[in-house]
Amino acid sequence: MRILSGIQPSGQLHIGNYFGMMQTMIAQMESSELYVFLVDLHALTSVRERDRLARGTLEAAADFLALGLDPDKCIFWVQSDVPEVCELTWVLSTIAPMGLIERCHSYKDKIAKGLSASHGLFSYPVLMAADILLYQAERVPVGKDQKQHLEVARDLAIKFNNEYGETFTVPEPAIDENTAIVPGIDGQKMSKSYGNTIPIFLEGKELKKRVMAIETDATPVEAPKDPERCNLYKILKLFASAERMAEIHRLYVEGGAAYGYLKLELLDLLNDKFGEARRRKSELLADPASLRAILGRGRDKARAKATVTLDLVRDRVGLKY
Repeated sequence: MRILSGIQPSGQLHIGNYFGMMQTMIAQMESSELYVFLVDLHALTSVRERDRLARGTLEAAADFLALGLDPDKCIFWVQSDVPEVCELTWVLSTIAPMGLIERCHSYKDKIAKGLSASHGLFSYPVLMAADILLYQAERVPVGKDQKQHLEVARDLAIKFNNEYGETFTVPEPAIDENTAIVPGIDGQKMSKSYGNTIPIFLEGKELKKRVMAIETDATPVEAPKDPERCNLYKILKLFASAERMAEIHRLYVEGGAAYGYLKLELLDLLNDKFGEARRRKSELLADPASLRAILGRGRDKARAKATVTLDLVRDRVGLKY
């Protein structure tokens, strides 16, 4: 099974990234043909500072490796290091119906959140389709908010295959309903764009400040509460054991759930979960040359796969003569 997913190096990776995609990908290393990449071309739609993007790419690479991704058991690379994806994006753009791309809600949502309107932002789903189809991915772990973009990739694969002959694998989405959307500290989807994240590698006072800022209501401690309407409860559920969550659930429905104490409990759980990875990340960033070497080996493996698909595409459409 070929499984592929990528993540933007546009800011500090957060627990929404971890539970929405990273954890799933790392767990697939032993059983699947795994493709993991850093989507720096996509990040250009929102990051215009050169140093921020370059630094963010290396940090995101260190994040994955620190959390347990083994580059010898997968293909791990930076999107822009494989130029074949840009050529495939153009070919797919020539068959992509305008109506299909105009219906994608992500563009409108991002504009509403303040991102500048651009062709890159609008055509984001076509580049994402090229990312997926270039490597003939069979399954793509995505959050619910990205499912529509995966449908675009499927539609374009089917349309191309119908027009030019069997070329692309039609990918299937893999959505974990329990963690597909991790709430941010304000209750919206956790996103770097919204500034409502809990970064994986944040530590000390800054981490505590972020956790204590999780929005909760003003219901008294002794009063019953609806746990499913509480951001804090939903985040705790990602870290606490089933037995502990049963106790916390009882405190919510029967009364006795003290938000302040539960936030401190969450802080301890975060430190327990990511403490070792934080130490490992520091070691990786201290040797950027080794990080670049790892990504270089991944680039070579990714391009070897990409060129096979692109050669076939070029032949199908008449670009080989």
